[in-house]
Amino acid sequence: MKKIIIIGGSRGIGKAIVDTLLPKHQVINISRNTPDYSNANLTHHSCDVTTSALPEINQADGLIYCPGSINLKPFKRLSLEDFRNDFEINVMGAVKAIQAYTPALSQSDSGSIVLFSTVATSLGMPFHASIATAKSAVEGLTKSVAADLAPNIRVNAIAPTITETDLAAKLLRNERMIENTIQRHPLKKFLAPSEVASMARYLISEESKSISGQIFKLDCGIVSLKI
Repeated sequence: MKKIIIIGGSRGIGKAIVDTLLPKHQVINISRNTPDYSNANLTHHSCDVTTSALPEINQADGLIYCPGSINLKPFKRLSLEDFRNDFEINVMGAVKAIQAYTPALSQSDSGSIVLFSTVATSLGMPFHASIATAKSAVEGLTKSVAADLAPNIRVNAIAPTITETDLAAKLLRNERMIENTIQRHPLKKFLAPSEVASMARYLISEESKSISGQIFKLDCGIVSLKI
């Protein structure tokens, strides 16, 4: 049974990942909010990764960093503080977690790290300047750290399109917005959290043991297809 550290596993995509891993893995969840359920395979530590010391963990097989932000404003309304906050949550928190738990992952025969980007790094989208900047840094971090930690630890990132979570609720708050979102995607859908969780589960599994330094776009076709 693998031991997987999940940062931000109490809500949204992080919770979906915890749900999909618990039957066959030991999961250590680190988040500000306590999960609203318990399981014999689940250990929780209350912690804000951006401001608090991370709990000591001596051995792990995987690290999945889920915290993110959706701070959508016209560029002229974005403050420097907006950019700093998004960078802190998305990039510096990931750096902190990776540095803290690389020794634990080094004890595994198949250590794997999964980070999160967004399709907005590949598309010029209005109102996305701050989050696209931060997530572009995550993609650079993914590739560079994958090179640094090879061959012992793999590092990959998932770049989802809009996913039905509380974080994205303001983008899907009525039927018109939902339909517009569906129609923008060539596959005429957006993502369920379970779909993203399945990709994360694959990337920390032995089935992906030859994959590192990659950014996987779960995009419902919006990046690559024009129909």
